[in-house]
Amino acid sequence: MTIGTEAEAPKDMLGELGFATRMAGEELHGTASITPAMHVPGTSHLRTSILAVWADTLTGLLATQVTTPRVPVTLELDVQLYRPAPADGTVRGIARVVKVGRSVFVADVEFTLSGGEPLAASMASFMMAPDPGLTMPSAFSVELPAPRERLTRPLAERAGCERRGPGVAVLPRSEDGLNISGTINGGLIALAAEEAALSLAPGDTLCSLGLRYLQPARRGPVIAAARLRDGLGRVELRDSGNDDRLTGVATARTFRGGTSAAS
Repeated sequence: MTIGTEAEAPKDMLGELGFATRMAGEELHGTASITPAMHVPGTSHLRTSILAVWADTLTGLLATQVTTPRVPVTLELDVQLYRPAPADGTVRGIARVVKVGRSVFVADVEFTLSGGEPLAASMASFMMAPDPGLTMPSAFSVELPAPRERLTRPLAERAGCERRGPGVAVLPRSEDGLNISGTINGGLIALAAEEAALSLAPGDTLCSLGLRYLQPARRGPVIAAARLRDGLGRVELRDSGNDDRLTGVATARTFRGGTSAAS
């Protein structure tokens, strides 16, 4: 699970991805510039897990408008790319509310490039954190300025996420990689899933990434174990420091060699 408010914290690792947000009527808009530190290793393409982070930020911020003062936690999140992501430029995201239910909030995001070209679509669902004592900060705002500190190292290196063999990635717990509930950020869990899947497909990138958060990753390291067949991957994510509990599952599909299947 993750909380859609991680980017507000000034020391947040994922805040270094440079995403800024602003309200536009009932929509929440976000923008960020792609840098080489955001690329999939060995390619010139933006990581799909970074789009997952940005989607989680936008939809989670929208969710807080319904759940405040309670904290929303992510249940499911998916990102679907129309084509391999670019190497540079500006990504724009527009998030809209899809459903406000008694127990579940759903929102979607459309990602485009600076020229208006569609890049990806995403959808996420949230529930309120079970702990009623976990509340939003009093000075919280859904409008986030672009952070001064930007990512200077590749994201996996910055997060300490390592590939430990074919199909295996290990993500440690770090103080600047936690969400508001003190558990490992769901965006970083998306990174671990991506790393595990791509370790089986060197030179490829992900055209889709779907995550189902089953319980918080409290202690770490998170172990991501992937299986890949004909470009379709299945990833299990376990909190090894918490009795190896299953914290989430992911599905992923690859672009071969960074190109679409039709090319």
